[in-house]
Amino acid sequence: MTETNLALLKGTVDLLILAALDAGEPLHGYGIAEWIERTTGGTLLLEEGTLYPALHRLRRQKLIASEWGASENNRRAKFYRLTARGRKRREAGAAEWDRYAAAVAAALGGGAS
Repeated sequence: MTETNLALLKGTVDLLILAALDAGEPLHGYGIAEWIERTTGGTLLLEEGTLYPALHRLRRQKLIASEWGASENNRRAKFYRLTARGRKRREAGAAEWDRYAAAVAAALGGGAS
């Protein structure tokens, strides 16, 4: 995978996580992965090896915050929530993604130029 493809993948995963956390209440990692799978109709699946490094990266960037709590089955879990900075990044990222997707669709003949 090229450096550009890797950066695109990381940016997309980060944006999906931010979107999941902007959709409602704080979620634990598994809840975030479930939200992404459900929202994309099963097209996108995030595995632990992709999800948790992204969560740590987003936390270091102060785009999300975390705290320990009890999961639905009463197990200890770390819950993540979007910060104000994360919400701004999600909004900007969504607008960028829309422009990118439109450009790719146009190049592939699926959209107006």
